[in-house]
Amino acid sequence: MAGTSVTEMADLIERVTGRDGMYPTAVDELTLFRASAPSEPISILYEPSLCIVAQGSKQVILADEVYRYDPAQFLLVSVDLPASGQVVGASPQAPYLGLRVVLDPAVVGELVADTGHLETRGTPPGRALSVSPVEPQLLDAVARLLALLDCPRDIAVLAPLVLREITYRLLTGDQGPRLRQIAAGDGQARRVARAIRWLKEHFAEPLRIAALAREVRMSPSALHHHFKCVTAMSPLQYQKRLRLQEARRLMFGEGLDAAEAGFRVGYESPSQFSREYRRLFGAPPRRDVATLQLEPVPLQV
Repeated sequence: MAGTSVTEMADLIERVTGRDGMYPTAVDELTLFRASAPSEPISILYEPSLCIVAQGSKQVILADEVYRYDPAQFLLVSVDLPASGQVVGASPQAPYLGLRVVLDPAVVGELVADTGHLETRGTPPGRALSVSPVEPQLLDAVARLLALLDCPRDIAVLAPLVLREITYRLLTGDQGPRLRQIAAGDGQARRVARAIRWLKEHFAEPLRIAALAREVRMSPSALHHHFKCVTAMSPLQYQKRLRLQEARRLMFGEGLDAAEAGFRVGYESPSQFSREYRRLFGAPPRRDVATLQLEPVPLQV
């Protein structure tokens, strides 16, 4: 599909989706999205991934930073980030159409090792989220991944090759350093990535910065500084977002009450949990969940 246009990609996505919603595909790493109206901000944990808008507009809110991207632009996320996604441009006549390709950190590491000249040494850690124009080679590779949905028998053999090419195109593009610094060597960004992985696995446990810093072989001050450079949050703020998003999922998805959900994610004080929940989601836990239950299931953009 050499020379694929964004319009052709939008046609492919609309043909596969047809109605509003999130569409997992036969390619495990590829998910498609369609929305015929703007959405409210939806809090989710973004994993390392490439997201492309083929039609419409979307924005991601990370802490107090807003990243908007439109057709022919992509969002690159290089570490797990708790953020909010929101469709801001969509209508029944021109629905929002987008896709997400999950990136495999192991493949990133292999490609960095195979192409040693790509390594970034001594570069200070930068934000793990960025928006850039889609280069033609990257667009073609993503379009070929989409086209495999029409050839199910080819997916097992060809999808890993195309996913590897997509990762390579990202590594050699303008935003490549954001991926390389997380995967290569033992620099500060790689240590921050280890701290993020620890927090994701232990978010319900008490956070002791000095102990976490020792775990990733950084000083507490260096951990705080470089962690914020990568995530726009301190380690404590990052943990709090993970806790509150998981508590919301437990209440909405599993029917837990606020006290049990707060305790499950590590809060000992129900009043503190309610206060911090309201600050993040704009309403107390019970009222927020009641509102979610009255509305259609939100699009996980």
